[in-house]
Amino acid sequence: MAQPLAERLRPKTLDDYIGQKHLVGPGAVLRKMIDAGRISSFILWGPPGVGKTTLAQIIANKLETPFYTLSAVTSGVKDVRDVIEKARSNRFFSQASPILFIDEIHRFSKSQQDSLLGAVETGVVTLIGATTENPSFEVIRPLLSRCQLYVLKSLEKEDLLELLHNAIAKDVILKEKKIELKETDAMLRFSGGDARKLLNILELVVEADADAGPVVITDEKVTERLQQNPLAYDKDGEMHYDIISAFIKSIRGSDPDGALYWLAAGEDPAFIARRLVISAAEDIGLANPNALLLANAAFDAVMKIGWPEGRIPLAEATVYLATSPKSNSAYEGINSALELVRQTGNLPVPLHLRNAPTKLMKQLGYGKDYKYAHAYQGNFVQQQFLPDEVKDSRIWHPQNNAQEAKIKERMQSLWGERFKE
Repeated sequence: MAQPLAERLRPKTLDDYIGQKHLVGPGAVLRKMIDAGRISSFILWGPPGVGKTTLAQIIANKLETPFYTLSAVTSGVKDVRDVIEKARSNRFFSQASPILFIDEIHRFSKSQQDSLLGAVETGVVTLIGATTENPSFEVIRPLLSRCQLYVLKSLEKEDLLELLHNAIAKDVILKEKKIELKETDAMLRFSGGDARKLLNILELVVEADADAGPVVITDEKVTERLQQNPLAYDKDGEMHYDIISAFIKSIRGSDPDGALYWLAAGEDPAFIARRLVISAAEDIGLANPNALLLANAAFDAVMKIGWPEGRIPLAEATVYLATSPKSNSAYEGINSALELVRQTGNLPVPLHLRNAPTKLMKQLGYGKDYKYAHAYQGNFVQQQFLPDEVKDSRIWHPQNNAQEAKIKERMQSLWGERFKE
């Protein structure tokens, strides 16, 4: 049985590696270290299918050093210690430290990560970790401080097109077929910057037309094939982003059944917990401010009690968020503020709002005419808080729910016409 196309085309050298020019292009930081023949421990952070595993294998081949691989999904502390012992016995003074590559390092527990510290610190192994999650949240601080962090980007259109043309021209199987890339927009869209998905899509479309003579690839044909078999182009199970998207959209759509279904689909509990906190602020927001408190409490509970019991506070928070009234007024408000700042640049702060810690600043008018709200009835007095150029701008707009109706009423009583929608 032939290997999948993505495996057949896995590059063996940096010259064949596509993308990540900021790391491995001429003169880039990783390229310099690799060419020099010595690397320090580092973590590769980026979305699926951008070349993290491939880059680790290329480095091992280039350095001609023993290469060990562990998967955080299937390996325990004993496996880590066994590999470290093998690396120690295979270490020779004349060569670089053996490389230990850990895929999905964000799934390693604290105790598993602790077991790596000594070997990384003393140079018994050079650690290369790969993760799709923010290492600041997932990797313990002592280990993170011993590693460089390199961020990999989704492949750009030019990279993906180069990959497609290389596959058709160089793959031992595809180059024997007559393949015409008439249209590529659908392939690029469905791949989402993921090289593995792109090659799986290409393979799926070509195989579907294997007996039909020349293969002409069009957007319509790609869309039709993927609608018939939507999981076929995701052979390595990289449904992570689709599942979390369905989960969040079910909460946003006030469907607790859908939200619980996707909660049960096997995503990483810590990742789910963080997404709940974000959803509470983004989608429920001021319509029910308690949602953020409950989501944060669920996050803390999962961190303390672990799995499988952690599923219970996650389920409680999920149902609470899904059944809560919804508002994204805070989310829209910060986006509007960011856009206004982007359009206007950094406008000067009005003088009466400036701090005046020195005599000179006071002489220049800093803080003059500022009205201290607590000195006025109701702890409020009208004054200008926006820069002069945008002083009449409205940024936050209350939405139609009971909680924000009260807020709107209060704002109108304080500011009058300014908060008349």
